[in-house]
Amino acid sequence: MKADRSSVAQQASAPLEVVSLVSLGQHPVSGRLRRAEQDARALELCLAMERQSAPGAVSLSAWHASGSEIALGSEQDQALRGYLGMGLESLTLVTPDVPGADPLKAADSLMADNSSLKAADQPVIDAWPLLVTRLKQAAPQLVVCGGQGETGEGSGLLPHLLAESLGWPLVEGIVAIESCDGAHLTALQALPRGQRRRLRVKLPALVSVDSAAPAARQSAFAQARRGELSSLASGELVHDAQAEAFGVAPARKRPKRLKRIKATSARDRFKAAAAKAEGGGGKRLEGVSAEEGAAEILKLLREEGVLR
Repeated sequence: MKADRSSVAQQASAPLEVVSLVSLGQHPVSGRLRRAEQDARALELCLAMERQSAPGAVSLSAWHASGSEIALGSEQDQALRGYLGMGLESLTLVTPDVPGADPLKAADSLMADNSSLKAADQPVIDAWPLLVTRLKQAAPQLVVCGGQGETGEGSGLLPHLLAESLGWPLVEGIVAIESCDGAHLTALQALPRGQRRRLRVKLPALVSVDSAAPAARQSAFAQARRGELSSLASGELVHDAQAEAFGVAPARKRPKRLKRIKATSARDRFKAAAAKAEGGGGKRLEGVSAEEGAAEILKLLREEGVLR
């Protein structure tokens, strides 16, 4: 019994290991690289949790999976330093473990061997196997990331792949982290129409942050320059064969979407949750055939401008 109590006390005194996964973002208008919006919000939640906790109670680190060399002063380097400007001393680049070679140049050597290929046909490095290997080695209690990336595939599957590989619970749409006692995490999850739900999750766990989370702080230029980008080799170099086969083309204008309520303040969330459905011209269909129901749905889509 004494041994059990001492082990519990030791776990309670140990700092909570928190990892924030960050990626390269892209400005929707100019196309220039920047810090990703949702990843920056995720890091903001981690920094807020560290600030609200006792000194030394939370050990926060930020990771970025990179399969290619990031030169000092490059566009990728400037974009990642946007996270350092939020108050981090260092950011870890998780890179492939290539024996006898600089891990940051692993994918760069592959590019040189395939210099005759077009840019869209160059080898694509899969990021999640690198992160899974490193997470198993570091064994943090909490991993926080954005729900969807702005570059690459942008499928939003990374949190699901990591949680499935690690066997951890995954909670999506987090907008606030209220408390964490080392064994459980209490957080608020965003629901439709501006509503919120309080969840209690057993650690270790992985959470993804919603766009309704508090906006990230402005990046300080001096802090971004002082911060350090350090590489850490972990895992094998894995190619994403499916992504290499993708065809890349300029985006086309999409059909008009139905109205969606986006509430940012508490007042807007309350109005959205309490408001009744707009419009009184709806029609309730009961006991109609499949053809009649399909015709009414088609008519509605045309009235809303989704179909022309």
